[in-house]
Amino acid sequence: MQVLFKRGIHLPGAALWLDPRDRQAVAAVSHAHSDHTQRHDHVLCSVPTAAFMRRRGITGCTFRTLPFGKPEPLGGAQVTLYPAGHILGSAQVLVECEGARLLYSGDFKLRPGRSVEPVEAPRADIVIMETTFGRPRYRFPDTAAVVGDIVDFCRTTLADGYAPVLFCYSLGKGQEVLACLEGLEHPIYLHSAHWDMASLYRDLGVKLPPFQKYQPGQKLDGPLLCASGCRKGAWFGGLPKIRTAYISGWAVDSGARWRFKTDAAFPLSDHADYDDLLEYVRLTRAERVYTVHGFADEFAGDLRKRGLWAEPLRELGPQLTLF
Repeated sequence: MQVLFKRGIHLPGAALWLDPRDRQAVAAVSHAHSDHTQRHDHVLCSVPTAAFMRRRGITGCTFRTLPFGKPEPLGGAQVTLYPAGHILGSAQVLVECEGARLLYSGDFKLRPGRSVEPVEAPRADIVIMETTFGRPRYRFPDTAAVVGDIVDFCRTTLADGYAPVLFCYSLGKGQEVLACLEGLEHPIYLHSAHWDMASLYRDLGVKLPPFQKYQPGQKLDGPLLCASGCRKGAWFGGLPKIRTAYISGWAVDSGARWRFKTDAAFPLSDHADYDDLLEYVRLTRAERVYTVHGFADEFAGDLRKRGLWAEPLRELGPQLTLF
């Protein structure tokens, strides 16, 4: 099997691209975050990913939605999507072609979430995996403990007469944080972008606690979920008596709250941490591992020290024979 890696992963034998940054004839899109989507002619993806892309204005594509775990023919290849545990509808892409099984992880997470399908890691000969947190320092604490800290922050902030503002992405992280606030004795407010995505999550069958769209100037008697970029808005400057928290895997770094310029930072991530990256390799039983994004060089080096075949996948231009 051959691969061309240039602003996306190209499998010439299958006439298929995986998460290309530029518009292509046929592309598999792992999930609907903006750095993975484009107006391709034909898009292979999950049902939720297609829904999110359309809601975000990516139209003009012919969507071919695939159920998880069901092989689909594509030219001389066979493509199967498996849940990646990153955000709702996020998918790993297994391509069987020329006698080899290649698995592209996309962004993934092994730890279970409250608003996302549980991950499944199929066996593969070759794995191309994202390594955002591919250094040993990035080991996340127990999820339940982090969720407890977020809820305690909200309750304490409100008891002190302040409104908690939780910074998180509008697609994926926002809905996971919202789900984690189940049982909070206060109303939950969402910025319009968060409200839009949460409403679509609910339409797609995800159970979420009650929420309402925040209207600028409205009194906050409960937490507000919004993106950190909202701080640039005039309406945000008018919020009285607030305490802010940034929710991200990068919060494990020392000094995170000073870096994010917030009152608190909580390490709740929708990516795999270092230990889960290692576990993913073990689960797939891949003979060759190629790393992309984040600490790709460092993680590939760690795998080699463990006796595994691993290399970072670089944009070299010519085709690489992987198997």
